[in-house]
Amino acid sequence: MTLMAQEAAESATIVKRQILQNRDMCLDLHKLLMQKPVRMIATCARGSSDHAAAYIKYLAEIYLGIPVSSFAPSVGSIYKRPINLKDTLFWLVSQSGESPDLIDSIKWARKNGAFTLAMVNNEDSAAAKEAHFVLPLRAGQEKAVAATKSYIASLSAALQIIGTLAQDTSLLPAFESLPGDLKKSRQLSWETAVSGMAETENLITVGRGLSFGIALEAALKLKETAAIHAEAFSGAEFMHGPMALIKKKYPVIMFKQNDETSFESDKLAQRIEKLGARIYIAEQGSGGKRNLPVISGLHPAAAPIAMIQSFYFLAEKIAIARGCDPDSPALLSKVTRTT
Repeated sequence: MTLMAQEAAESATIVKRQILQNRDMCLDLHKLLMQKPVRMIATCARGSSDHAAAYIKYLAEIYLGIPVSSFAPSVGSIYKRPINLKDTLFWLVSQSGESPDLIDSIKWARKNGAFTLAMVNNEDSAAAKEAHFVLPLRAGQEKAVAATKSYIASLSAALQIIGTLAQDTSLLPAFESLPGDLKKSRQLSWETAVSGMAETENLITVGRGLSFGIALEAALKLKETAAIHAEAFSGAEFMHGPMALIKKKYPVIMFKQNDETSFESDKLAQRIEKLGARIYIAEQGSGGKRNLPVISGLHPAAAPIAMIQSFYFLAEKIAIARGCDPDSPALLSKVTRTT
């Protein structure tokens, strides 16, 4: 088993750690934000962490009713222009917390009046030291270049934070069920998709709402580990032009959670299939012949976390089938230091 697969398999244990060690910290954060309410959230991240931020955007806007904006790190690190961040929660997501542009950004956000939260795997990192509040991911050392367990830990930590802030009666139980859900999802095989995807040079991933962030992540992982040109689209945006890319047997992976987006996702899947594409759908239930199984009964906010874990095992197998080493992708290093 590769390091990539080993680390993805640790996810259930990591979430257990978050349940035990981060509960009081999330309650403390809730108390702080009750005293200092925020009018908006600005996320700050790069790479896989930015895909976790896409999940945070949907989760916060749906369950907190607070607008979420993706902050461009270069505004703080290179342009250094002032911006009004009063009453803003500046939410940094990073595995290492050591990229210079993220460090500069969190410093800049504090200077411009934001309350800063660092959700990081390395709580002793330079970025964490600049934050008002730090929530550790508890993922432990990640050795594989391609992030897996730290990404899943970012999603689950976000679910724990927003579940606590929203005081929603369904979100926290969904988070606390994740260790068992992730163990079960490890037993599900997506191997039927390996041959069809290993042979392609181009691939599309699709998600909508809460699953859009994992569609972004899946496309990145196929680029990183298998050298496939994979692009991610929102199911809605896909109808505005990218549909023209679809040709016979063109591979498409769709991530679909059971919520208000489900009906439109089904309509899009049917249209893609009629065009002759080879579409694989990650969804609960038996589905069709190209179904990528997801355990039943998952809360829509938890389903993307289980789906991306299953996808990581698929990506590992696709990479190996293409003669790639998923633990050591070409031209990449574990910590990317951008300015």
